[in-house]
Amino acid sequence: MKESTVGKWAFILGIILAVLVGFVAVPYTALILMVLGLIVGFLNVEGNETDKYLIAAIALLVFGIGGVQAMATLGITVYDWIQSIMSNFIAFVGASALVVAIKAIVKLGKE
Repeated sequence: MKESTVGKWAFILGIILAVLVGFVAVPYTALILMVLGLIVGFLNVEGNETDKYLIAAIALLVFGIGGVQAMATLGITVYDWIQSIMSNFIAFVGASALVVAIKAIVKLGKE
C-alpha cells in the first residue's frame, strides 16, 4: 500500500474515530488518535499544504481549547459529548500539527 493511501486512511479513520468516541468511552482513545495524527503529519501534509494545514490546525486548537472553556465559564451548558469530541480533535490534530511544524522548521533550517 502506498504511503499516501495509508495517510489518507489514517486521516479518515482519525476524524471518524474522534467523532464516534465522543459518544462512547473507549480506553486509550487519546493515544490512538495521537498515533493516527502522527501518521497523518508524516504522510499526508507536504510542500505547499504546510502553511494552510498549520493555520487550520491552530484555528481548530484555539477553538477547541478556548471556545469550549469560554462557554463553560460563561455558564453556557456544553454537552459532555461536545467536549469529548473537541478533546479528541485536539489530540488528533495537535499531534499531526506538531509533526508538520517540525518538518517545516527543518525545511527552513536547510534553506
